[in-house]
Amino acid sequence: MVFGKIEEEFKEFLENRRKYNEFIKNGLIDEDEALRLFKIDNWRDYLKLFDIASKVRDYFKREIEITSTIHITNICHVNPKCLYCGFAAGTSKEGYYEPFRLTDEAIKKSAIAIEESGIKRVSCSSAHGYQGKEVIRALKIVKKYTNLEVLVNAGADLTEDSIKELKKYGIDTICCNLETINENLFKKVKPGEELEDRINVCKLVNKYDIELSTGLLIGIGESYEDRVNHLFYLKNELNVGEIPIMGFNPYKGTPMGDHPKCSALEQAKTIAITRLIFPNIRITSPTPTIGAELMQFALLGGASNVATVIPKNHPLNIKGVGNPKTGNLEEVVKMITDLGLNPKLDWERYKRYLEVYKLKK
Repeated sequence: MVFGKIEEEFKEFLENRRKYNEFIKNGLIDEDEALRLFKIDNWRDYLKLFDIASKVRDYFKREIEITSTIHITNICHVNPKCLYCGFAAGTSKEGYYEPFRLTDEAIKKSAIAIEESGIKRVSCSSAHGYQGKEVIRALKIVKKYTNLEVLVNAGADLTEDSIKELKKYGIDTICCNLETINENLFKKVKPGEELEDRINVCKLVNKYDIELSTGLLIGIGESYEDRVNHLFYLKNELNVGEIPIMGFNPYKGTPMGDHPKCSALEQAKTIAITRLIFPNIRITSPTPTIGAELMQFALLGGASNVATVIPKNHPLNIKGVGNPKTGNLEEVVKMITDLGLNPKLDWERYKRYLEVYKLKK
C-alpha cells in the first residue's frame, strides 16, 4: 500500500523541504495511487487512510465549518426529473411534495434565525427554471439582514449574467455539482439535463473569480475509476474551493427509491482520498447524504464542513436533498467536539441560543 510514501511526503512538507504551492498543486497522491486506495478492504488500511487524511485536514483547517440551509423554491422545470430527486415538487411524499416558493420575509426570518443560532454560513438553493433569479433574490436578502457567508446552488440554471449579478451582491461561493462525469451514467440518472451545461457553469464561476463548489454523488452506479477520473478532472480542469462528497441516500417513491444507500464508510473513504488530492480546500459532507447520526465517519475521513445543519429556531421545515433527515445543530456540535475538533461558530450567539432552548452544551 502507498501509506509510507504519503506519510513521508507530508512529513517533508511539514519540515519545509517542499514549497507550499508545489504541495498544494500536486497533492499527496496521483491517479494510480488514488485508485489503489479506493480498493482497500480491511480495517487496518481504513484506519491508516483516515489517520493521514485527518492530519492533513487538521493542518490546513483548524475549525470544522457548519453550513445551514434555506430552500427557496422546489418548483422545478427540469423534464424529465432526475431519477433520485425528492426535492422537486411531486417527486416524493417524503420530500417537498407540495410546490412552494418562499416569500422575501420567510427568507429574511430564516437567515436571521440561522445567524442567531451561531452558525456562520448558509446554503441557498433553488430548483431549475429561473436563470438564477431566485438565488439572486435570496442572496440580496441574506446579505442585507445578516453577516452570514452565503453559498448558492441552482445547478445549471445559472447564466453568465446571473453569475455577474451574484458577484455584484457579494456572493461567497457558487455550487454547481457535476455529480458524475461519466456521461452515460449522468444521462441515465439525470435524463432532463446535460453534463456539459453544468461544466459550463463551473467554468463561468471560475471566469468571474468566485469560489467554486462542485461535488460527487457516489453510489449511483459509478466505478472507482469514474471517481478517480472525476476528482482529477476537478484537479486539472477547474479551480475548486469546495468539494461536497454526497453518498446516494434514496427517497421513497422516486425511480431510484429502491437503489441501495451508499455506506457511510464508502463516503468517508472517498472524502479521505479527496483530502489527499486536495489538501487545503473545504470538503463538505451534507448530513442527509451520509445519515445525520453517522457524521463522525465523514469527520474521521478529513471532511472540514458539515452541511444541511438545522438549528431549532429555524422557522421552516427543512428536508434534506438526498434524504429527508437533516443534522440538528446541537447534535452536530457534539459530534465535532467529541472527536476533539473545533466547530466554527459564533460562540456568544450559540450560548444564547442554547439558553433560549434550555439545552446543555
